[in-house]
Amino acid sequence: MNRHFLGDTAVLLGRSLRHIARSPDTIITTAIMPIAFMLLFVYVFGGAIETGSDSYVNYLLPGILIITIASGISYTAFRLFLDLKGGIFERFQSMPIARSAVLWAHVLTSLVANLISIVVVIGVALIMGFRTGAGVSGWLAVAGILVLFTLALTWIAVIPGLTAKTLDGASAFSYPLIFLPFVSSAFVPTESMPGPVRAFAEHQPVTSIVNAIRDLFTQQPVGTDIWIALAWCAGILVLAYLFANLTYRRTIS
Repeated sequence: MNRHFLGDTAVLLGRSLRHIARSPDTIITTAIMPIAFMLLFVYVFGGAIETGSDSYVNYLLPGILIITIASGISYTAFRLFLDLKGGIFERFQSMPIARSAVLWAHVLTSLVANLISIVVVIGVALIMGFRTGAGVSGWLAVAGILVLFTLALTWIAVIPGLTAKTLDGASAFSYPLIFLPFVSSAFVPTESMPGPVRAFAEHQPVTSIVNAIRDLFTQQPVGTDIWIALAWCAGILVLAYLFANLTYRRTIS
């Protein structure tokens, strides 16, 4: 690793964060869609959905947080695509900076922006009646899962950001990721789903992640869900990181 990696990453991170500060609509847009889903499901569909929970917003929030992250990481691909087509990468190559710092700056920018969006969504959920008895350790565990999940999806976003041919194509990859929580335990218990759909829902990563976060919020024993969730996040993160860096080396070579 280049000995200037940390310093270079910090400088490029500051550059990306300044871009977001000048265009706060990025975070606002990221938060609006999950909030709209939360309002729709709680106040329109919530009364007709049987979840066994005293408060539907308590049941719903973990899935909404996943949707927040899935919609937010599309901006990573968007920003990478603009930098690539704008010739910024060629300029950086002519400078004595660590090449990997360019990617890490975009990834950390995504992490910061998504964490801000998550805080906004949780704030709205509290206004809508969300309550939890989770202590500091429970909140830290939830934060850890969300950070790991954000990093995993962000490294996936790096790949289309480097390979897409159009601006729309760079961000369109996130649509299936946004849809995935709808076929999970995020909105309704998987027991209510027909056989094939239930089988898929119970064995895809979002269900274990949502269940683990929900159990942490409600102070229930998390059982194996948290380990399955961590395994999914770590596995996706490692594979996405490797493929993203391979794609990056091919792009700048």
